Amino acid sequence: MINVIAALRIKDGRVAEFLEIFKANVPNVLKEKGCIEYGPTVDLATDLAVQEKDANVVTIVEKWNSLEDLKAHLVAPHMQAYSAKVKGLLEARSIKILGAA
Repeated sequence: MINVIAALRIKDGRVAEFLEIFKANVPNVLKEKGCIEYGPTVDLATDLAVQEKDANVVTIVEKWNSLEDLKAHLVAPHMQAYSAKVKGLLEARSIKILGAA
């Protein structure tokens, strides 16, 4: 299994717009071969001192059966359309592709 954690920095004041576009694409991704989990998350307000919070970061949590499934996902037509729609909303991104330790 492949785990993906993608932290996307969204331009100030544009998070709601980004999430609307992202969530509209989630059903397409969940239908893909090998997709186990795929969804956006945002920082939860807590009183834990160790937490780094950023209201402009959306973290995508993904699980895939294989690296091949993830690679196919990245070039899927609906992902190309999604990327074009959000291109102007993103400031930066950091992606971690993880396997079991």
